[in-house]
Amino acid sequence: MKLILGCLALGFASLAASATVSVVFAHPENYADMPFGSHDKQEIMESLQRHFDKLGATLPSGQDLKVEILDIDLAGRIEPAARASRDFRILRGGADWPSISLRYSLESQGKVLKSGEERIADMSYLHGYNRYSSGENLRYEKQMLDRWFKKTLNKVPGGN
Repeated sequence: MKLILGCLALGFASLAASATVSVVFAHPENYADMPFGSHDKQEIMESLQRHFDKLGATLPSGQDLKVEILDIDLAGRIEPAARASRDFRILRGGADWPSISLRYSLESQGKVLKSGEERIADMSYLHGYNRYSSGENLRYEKQMLDRWFKKTLNKVPGGN
């Protein structure tokens, strides 16, 4: 019984010390490129929130990531659907690459390890290997964020 309680206590302690992620969408009504429907907009923001949560889970315990999304321009261009219930995106690989402008802060015990404001873009999003399947929501944006996260946040003191 003591062993079980000890394991539970350690488990709860590790949860309390794990990295936390906070994502704020600043004025999404002004973003450069979002779907027309409110349900679709909400789905985009929730998908990005989940992805940042997943990325944040790779941070060392005790580090906190705060992200403020300032603007979003999704890959491709929205084409309103005439008969379908949802709009669809046309991906041409021209001047329709994904970009996300954000402000971020990585902190540990109240101390800022790294912070900044960046516009992340992937001009060659249709070229090369994408580890996300073709049916994955925001596959190009997620790949772009993965690269940014690895390059920017995994090379900080105390990082992976």
